[in-house]
Amino acid sequence: MKIGMNMLLWTNHVTEEHYHIIEGLKRTGYDGIELFLGEGTVSHYSKLGRHFADIGMGVTAVASLAADENIASPDKKIRAKGLDKLKWSIDVGAAGNVEVICGPFHSSFAYFTRQPPMPEERQWSIEVLQIAADYAEQANIILAPEALNRFECYLYNTMADLKTLAEKVNHPSLGAMYDTHHAHIEEKNQGMAIKTIAPYLKHVHISENDRGTPGSGQVQWEDVFKTLNAIEYDGWLTIEAFSTIIPEFANAINVWRDYSPAEEVYTKGFEHIKSGMGI
Repeated sequence: MKIGMNMLLWTNHVTEEHYHIIEGLKRTGYDGIELFLGEGTVSHYSKLGRHFADIGMGVTAVASLAADENIASPDKKIRAKGLDKLKWSIDVGAAGNVEVICGPFHSSFAYFTRQPPMPEERQWSIEVLQIAADYAEQANIILAPEALNRFECYLYNTMADLKTLAEKVNHPSLGAMYDTHHAHIEEKNQGMAIKTIAPYLKHVHISENDRGTPGSGQVQWEDVFKTLNAIEYDGWLTIEAFSTIIPEFANAINVWRDYSPAEEVYTKGFEHIKSGMGI
C-alpha cells in the first residue's frame, strides 16, 4: 500500500517550479504524487518522470474529457476525439512513469443531457474504453475510471454503476477507482460500496466531504479504512483536495473558497491515513 498526494492542491500543470513541494511531500513520508494530465508534451513528462524516479517518488495521474471529447456521445467523431485524448493521456503518462490513470473519463466531466443515462451511451463508452485499455496495456498502465456525484456527472454515480462498466469492458488493464468524497454523497454506506467495487478496485482517493483536510469532516472514515483493510487493498491511497489557487480550474470544479491550509491537508491527511489504516 502506498500513500500519494494529488498536486491539484497547488497546480494543474506540474513543472520544475513545483519540485520543492514534491520534496516536502517526500520528507513528510509520501510514496508518490498524482499529476493532472491536462497539457504538455511527451518530452515534458519524460523530464518529470526522470526527476521523480531520481528522488524515489511514484506517480499516478488524473485524466478527463471535455464536452467535445465525450466517448459516450452518439457522434462518432466526438467519440474518436475522446479516444485520441485517452491515447494522448496514456502516452504522456507512460513518459512520466505513471502507474495508474484515474478519473471520470468514461464520459465528459460536468456534461449533462438533462435525462438519465441511456443504455446506448454506456455501450459507446464501453466500446471506446476497451480500445483504450488495449492501448494502456502496451504502456503497462492501469486505467481506473471514477464514478462522480450527481452534480458533476450523470452516467456513473455509484460503485454499483461502476462495477457494471468494469465487468463489461472486461480487460486486465481497466479497473475502477473509489473516491470517498463522491461516495459520501451517493452511497448509503461507504463500507458496502467498497465491497461492491472490490474485485475491480485499482485506486482510491482519500477526500473529505468538503474537499478539505481528510479526517476533519463527515466522511465515514472508520468504515472506509476498516473495509479497505478487510479486502486487503494494496494500491494507492491518494489524497485529493482543492483550493482556489488556479481560478480557471477552481471555477470548473465549483471550488469557491479554500477549505484548509495546504500544509494542514498534506501533513494531517498523511497522519490520518496512517492512523486509520494502522500503518
